[in-house]
Amino acid sequence: MTSILGINAYHGDASASLVIDGELVAAVEEERFNRIKHWAGFPAESIRWCLETGGVRPEELEHVAISFDPKANFRKRLNFVLRHRPSPRAILDRLKRQSKTLSLEDQFAEAVGIERSGLRARFHRIEHHQTHVAAGFLISPFEEAAVLSVDGMGDFTSTMTALAKGRDWEELDRVFFPHSIGFFYSAMTMYLGFPYYGDEYKVMGLAPYGEPEYADFFRKVIYPKGDTFELNLDYFTHHRRGVRMTWNDGAPLVDPLHSERLEKELGPMRKKGDEMTRREDNLAKSMQVVTEEIIIHLLNRLHAKTGCPNLCLTGGVAMNSVANGKITRETPFENVYIPAGAADNGTSFGAAFHVWNKALGGPRGFVQDHAYWGCRSSDEECLAAIRAAGLPCEILAEETLVERTVEMMLAGKVVGWFQGRMEFGARALGNRSLIADPRRTDMRDIINLRIKFREKFRPFAPSILEEKVGEWFEIDEATPYMEKVFPIREEKRHLIPAVTHVDGSGRLQSVSKQTNPRYHALISKFFEKTGVPIVLNTSLNENEPVVRLPREAISCFLRTDMDVLVLGNCLVDRGSAEFPEPLRERVALRPGELP
Repeated sequence: MTSILGINAYHGDASASLVIDGELVAAVEEERFNRIKHWAGFPAESIRWCLETGGVRPEELEHVAISFDPKANFRKRLNFVLRHRPSPRAILDRLKRQSKTLSLEDQFAEAVGIERSGLRARFHRIEHHQTHVAAGFLISPFEEAAVLSVDGMGDFTSTMTALAKGRDWEELDRVFFPHSIGFFYSAMTMYLGFPYYGDEYKVMGLAPYGEPEYADFFRKVIYPKGDTFELNLDYFTHHRRGVRMTWNDGAPLVDPLHSERLEKELGPMRKKGDEMTRREDNLAKSMQVVTEEIIIHLLNRLHAKTGCPNLCLTGGVAMNSVANGKITRETPFENVYIPAGAADNGTSFGAAFHVWNKALGGPRGFVQDHAYWGCRSSDEECLAAIRAAGLPCEILAEETLVERTVEMMLAGKVVGWFQGRMEFGARALGNRSLIADPRRTDMRDIINLRIKFREKFRPFAPSILEEKVGEWFEIDEATPYMEKVFPIREEKRHLIPAVTHVDGSGRLQSVSKQTNPRYHALISKFFEKTGVPIVLNTSLNENEPVVRLPREAISCFLRTDMDVLVLGNCLVDRGSAEFPEPLRERVALRPGELP
């Protein structure tokens, strides 16, 4: 048995994954344990959980794959310092961050509770974008594919293209620091008044409300150059001051990246909490349009070089589901694969498969066709948590459970749906989800304002039976990870207003009977009763990471206006006569806390 533990540490969304004999066994983000969104430290809890889940004793583990290499692109880094003369503070900040990565063997030994001398594992440090490419291609269904890896920055590189065959790939193009699509999008996200790491998805949700009034301005800020692109660095500061990142118990906080010139020409930066105006709508639309233009340029040039119909897309920018949904319409690529965990979280399994396939020469065979690699709670554990909270529940057989849940949804209730293994990645995909009737015009506002406590413009996803995608969307492609936004067929939009965005699109999740039979059965029952093979789906959380444990789901249920919670085969109904009167309304609890 060959065991390989992959680690993403000291990047956003720290994570760990376990691969045994070429098969992914477990994968989880550290934020799910410590409850700090996008946590970016060392994933000790994730490491311990993966090893325990795979039945691998720490002293027997053979390989540890780390998704960065501080020595990578050393000459490029040195030339940059000599040419641009970044500030001493920027250099010092970088050295401080890198110092944390030099003693990973010691940190690993401490995390798993053994002496450093007791470690058998060989440690592999792999360049960041090589692990992205591995995460995109090696677990894809393709024997040959063009690959685009594009993010903010990792090991001094923001973008890499390649032609991959079998277990290897030929690198074609790179874009080095400071030029980065990810930095452009992040800089403008912060400029729009969304200051937190990972807020870029809010801009994607806002963009359809606007017009591309400022697109020509942004075309001066980022533009194609040859087969790749460049930033106009006059509008940025990261090349001089560095990326000023502070650490709040591991959660990355980034200072604004734009320069005074950008505000001089574009106007003042919106402050968090300021009223959203038409200007912000149009800025969001403009930056989204220009970002899509750059991505499409990269892909068209990549296809011209490779002639391959298959594309693997990975890296943080691959989370731009609006752009992803346009690839097969606006480029020659015919088939697109984007893994669950396309961002830095997925570099943990990318690093592990890089070792398995390239370093060890192991055969390809595993294809990632679902995202359910996380923690599981048994029905007994769910029931124990319900009883510990002093709540009544019904224990139901699956058919009855599905029937009752659909009845609740048809009555206009919002249901917390907690089943099976937790999803890996940013999306809730039917195992840690809030679900509701997509036909209700008021459901989006109900969930945004009474449960999620977030901006009204934020859309919700339609989970649709895989076999019905082509009947409801203009493009018929499997999208198991909500990784693409497609136009909803015009004649169907009025039927599902709660999941139809203002521009007539939806960020869909296609649900397969093979990979999630219970969720598929629930949507099928809803279809049987309504003629609509879709339910509204959003993550089961409230201003926190997606819930991992039953007690976290119960806490979320009690401190919001959620109506029903289904934990495994247990159904808790806030409207039942047996439900405690003091808990019928929202309860002032901290996340994870029980009354």
